[in-house]
Amino acid sequence: MPDETLAGAPPAGAREAVEREYAALRSAAILVDRSARARATFSGPKSAEVLTGLFTNDVLALTPGDGQYAAALTAKGKVLADLRIFATGDGFLVDLPPRAAPGWWTMIRKYVNPRLSKYADVSETLRDVGVFGVGARALAAQAIGMSADILGALAPYAHRPIPSAGEGALVARVPDLGLEGFELLAPPDAAAALWQALRAAGATPAGHDTFDVARIEAGRPEWGLDIDDTTLAQEANLHELGAISYTKGCYTGQETVARVHFRGHVNRHLRGIQFPGSDLPSMGSALRDAEGRVVGEVRSTAWSPRLGGIALAMIRREVEPGGIITAAWDDAHTSAVVIGLPFPL
Repeated sequence: MPDETLAGAPPAGAREAVEREYAALRSAAILVDRSARARATFSGPKSAEVLTGLFTNDVLALTPGDGQYAAALTAKGKVLADLRIFATGDGFLVDLPPRAAPGWWTMIRKYVNPRLSKYADVSETLRDVGVFGVGARALAAQAIGMSADILGALAPYAHRPIPSAGEGALVARVPDLGLEGFELLAPPDAAAALWQALRAAGATPAGHDTFDVARIEAGRPEWGLDIDDTTLAQEANLHELGAISYTKGCYTGQETVARVHFRGHVNRHLRGIQFPGSDLPSMGSALRDAEGRVVGEVRSTAWSPRLGGIALAMIRREVEPGGIITAAWDDAHTSAVVIGLPFPL
């Protein structure tokens, strides 16, 4: 896989590259290296019980081949990491954003007894190739030699082995960009071969900027940019993204999550904002209402070939979608429209 496609690397042609890659996303598929994410395996007879006591979703309900989105919280209900859980035949594969990994590993080492659930960091021995776009299913099926019907029947985060890619390799259906999407997790050599097979099938390699545009449009927060360990789970819209079970047993941070859900509300939410011009505010820029009161803060920003300037922002709950606010940074300012997430397709 070429270096310029690694997550976090800038695209070669700036806006021109984003336009070209975004067009591929909407007409065929893009190919993204997501290997910067952290990956860990958990095995042992008590693994499901251990993980369900640490995460917001019902790990006990998973059977091999199933998957789910979830979060690990602090005792006060703040988001330590958002993550994806894949139930395999001999345990679980968990992956999470790179900026969340240090704090998450501290939690795992503190609370997971290896005698109950053996865990291992497989970030370097298992790579992650993502293919996203309206044609992603057909291209993934061609590249891995699997029926498109089988891939299309997978539920979100469900997965199947890739026999041709060696032991431990799997393909998972992921809804992270709001369009058809699959991620192929495999050992490094096999991942490189899968990358080339997807390119040969017609997927366009894309950089981090294009992925960010699609992520923001889909309303997907990135830990360390849009949310962190000062963010409540419902502020991050994790309940709307299917990451929280309100019927499972106890887990770390559950008291706060349940109190918000059953008896109260949060005072702010992650929202979208759209700008009329080409100037984008910097991350952390204040958002003000018509009276000049600070009602929020800009988080991730991007220029979308389809929508223009867009961003994710943490905004007070009384500011409804459709409201007009002002973003101010340095000596500049611009109006913005609040958008309910995800952005319209």
